[in-house]
Amino acid sequence: MKYKLVILFLFISISTYATGNTAIWGQTGHRVVGEIAYSHLTNKAKRNIEKLLNGEGLAIISTYADEIKSDKKYREFGTWHYVNFKDGESYETSEKNPKGDLIQGIKKCQEVISNPDASKEEKIFYVKLLVHLLGDLHQPLHIGRSEDRGGNNIKVQWFRGNTNLHSVWDTKMIESYNMTYTELSSNLNKFSKNQRKAIQEGTVLDWVNETRFLTMKVYESAKGDENLSYRYMYENFATVKTQLQKGGLRLAKVLNELFG
Repeated sequence: MKYKLVILFLFISISTYATGNTAIWGQTGHRVVGEIAYSHLTNKAKRNIEKLLNGEGLAIISTYADEIKSDKKYREFGTWHYVNFKDGESYETSEKNPKGDLIQGIKKCQEVISNPDASKEEKIFYVKLLVHLLGDLHQPLHIGRSEDRGGNNIKVQWFRGNTNLHSVWDTKMIESYNMTYTELSSNLNKFSKNQRKAIQEGTVLDWVNETRFLTMKVYESAKGDENLSYRYMYENFATVKTQLQKGGLRLAKVLNELFG
């Protein structure tokens, strides 16, 4: 009996950690971002990335930053998955997390990858993180409010099941859509060359500010304890798909600059 209680405790602890502020898009969402990015790499960038990663694809490595969470030696990277600040603040004016945040994490990845003195192992590690973090940047509640931990403290229901607003945007809507990452990535809107170029313009901080504007709309879209279901999916899943697509296109831009 005692053994079963220990196992139950460990399961609850792991589940709680996984649904904390470091939860992200889920496996399907991140793989969609990686798949889209790969299809928009230059030929030179593809060759260089494939050589570095020994043939592993962007969709496969996109979940690596989540997979290492259970290893204590990587605990320092946990805060890189998000950046929260108060209403009325911008990232520039907000108090920075001394442990690091999403923006600082992306910058560090770019520095290591572009450093000619960095080892191959270091570059592989930071490419895997970068692919993941660019996906996180486009999940609105990863650029949320400090006071509710990016929507994690806003308890809601998803088709009568208990969850929180952060998880609805991370995984619940994508899971309910019931497509594989390859099906979803190949059935998104087709953008023209000019539309793709417009999406890829700007800096990482520009993209953060754009996502933060969307974050405020997400906060207005639901109330605590509300049961979210078909109507919510109908009104918001198009935004999820757009954000996944933007994440993929912008990841491609960053990788092309580093490897192209």
